[in-house]
Amino acid sequence: MRALLVFAVLASCIGAASAQTPQQPPRPGNANLRPVPDGPGIRSAELQGLDKVTARTQRFYVPVGKSTRFGTLEITVGDCLVNVPEAPPESVAYLTIVDHKPGQAEERLFSGWMFASTPSLSALDHGVYDVRVLSCTMAQGSSPPSSR
Repeated sequence: MRALLVFAVLASCIGAASAQTPQQPPRPGNANLRPVPDGPGIRSAELQGLDKVTARTQRFYVPVGKSTRFGTLEITVGDCLVNVPEAPPESVAYLTIVDHKPGQAEERLFSGWMFASTPSLSALDHGVYDVRVLSCTMAQGSSPPSSR
């Protein structure tokens, strides 16, 4: 059942992605997904980065509409949604990930929805870094990650 739901969301995103700009991510076709309920703090995505060279992991918060750096990656969160309380828990974030290697042109590595419950469904494919969504939340404060 969960696989069918995820497939339906992805299929609707693929069709809508061609008509959208990176600044306004397409909304998944799942009516259960909504922004995090209002509360104290800033609507943010909780992400986890892995540097495969050093085997270090880092958890960090990125406010919706903002960017942060993880190693040579620039990660921008376009939106972050959660399921309604009656549905199974799920967090999805629209991420744009660009690699800024020194001395090379920037390279867009990923642009799309990442699902917390199934990170391998839409994963970043990079030789040095892994990035995954952990949750969407109202973060009180955020500090940029450092992987060095």
